[in-house]
Amino acid sequence: MSRFTFTISAQDGRARTGQIAMQRGTIRTPAFMPVGTAATVKAMKPADVRASGADIILGNTYHLMLRPGAERVAALGGLHRFMGWDRPILTDSGGYQVMSLSDLTTRNEDGVTFKSHLDGSRHTLSPERSIEIQRLLGSDIVMAFDELVPTTSTPEVQQAAMARSMRWAKRSRAAFDGGGAHAEAAAIFGIQQGALDEALRKSSADALIEIGFDGYAVGGLAVGEGQAAMFGCLDFAPGQLPADKPRYLMGVGKPDDIVGAVERGIDMFDCVLPTRSGRTGQAFTRAGPINIRNAKFAEDLGPLDPSCACPVCTGWSRAYLHHLVRSAEILGAMLMTEHNLCFYQRLMSDLRDAISEQRLTRFADDFRRRYAGG
Repeated sequence: MSRFTFTISAQDGRARTGQIAMQRGTIRTPAFMPVGTAATVKAMKPADVRASGADIILGNTYHLMLRPGAERVAALGGLHRFMGWDRPILTDSGGYQVMSLSDLTTRNEDGVTFKSHLDGSRHTLSPERSIEIQRLLGSDIVMAFDELVPTTSTPEVQQAAMARSMRWAKRSRAAFDGGGAHAEAAAIFGIQQGALDEALRKSSADALIEIGFDGYAVGGLAVGEGQAAMFGCLDFAPGQLPADKPRYLMGVGKPDDIVGAVERGIDMFDCVLPTRSGRTGQAFTRAGPINIRNAKFAEDLGPLDPSCACPVCTGWSRAYLHHLVRSAEILGAMLMTEHNLCFYQRLMSDLRDAISEQRLTRFADDFRRRYAGG
């Protein structure tokens, strides 16, 4: 089979549903990718992640390069074998973590020099090194290395970062193409930048299209600008990218963020929210998020979400989950995380069905009404 094909099977307005076919499996779109930062989706076994409905997960270049090290993962057979996940993996480029987690960074045209948050050791990450790390990990979808700046930055800073990201995108593409057998089996996505500025976004999209990528990400959003501003950008940004390629909104997000982004033409998502929230006692339900630590759940024998048929909701009560979480039992984090991932994957399945059946607007409006109702 071809290493990467994207087929759109139905459209409803700007929303699309379809499939990405790769050698390690098919990814149904719109797709949500659970985040496996350090070669694990926290509190979940790979088989349970798959059982939740996930077709693909995300791995983190920055964290894996620091521990256990990309060369070590390669020596141990690659990331798929290392963590026991045999389906596609997308790896981010590491740029976001370098620029958000490190208090001391030096940026220049070559790349970024930063201090490890683990031991203070110094490292340099360039487009070429980022692609090399992702190749050593055995990534199925590789992300180009880019420079992220806050949406509150001055127009001059935003322009300079976008232009540098496009130069780095060209170098990332060249490094990927030089990857031999890995390049023949994997795919590479470019990342559109430009903050909230429509003209900058268009310039970025034009540069990426000229280079040519298998898919395109909308980067630089979900960094504090708020949902209204993000949706304002998504009203034009996806349409600047090729219609026949997947569009990936990085780092998003809350369930209602995802619904609104799908309506605006986004095909792929990732976010730590369902796993992080699960570990802290927050569950997502069709009636909105709930904090299972609240005392009102101490004697509640009902399911976590009455509309959910996941193993957690059919197997344990809110009272038991309340007890586990309040007692800091490991099982509490596991069960809450499993439910949240099942909730997200069911949402994606429902979105795919609604698009296929030309009823997305009705579904989205009903979802928002119930989710906001509490």
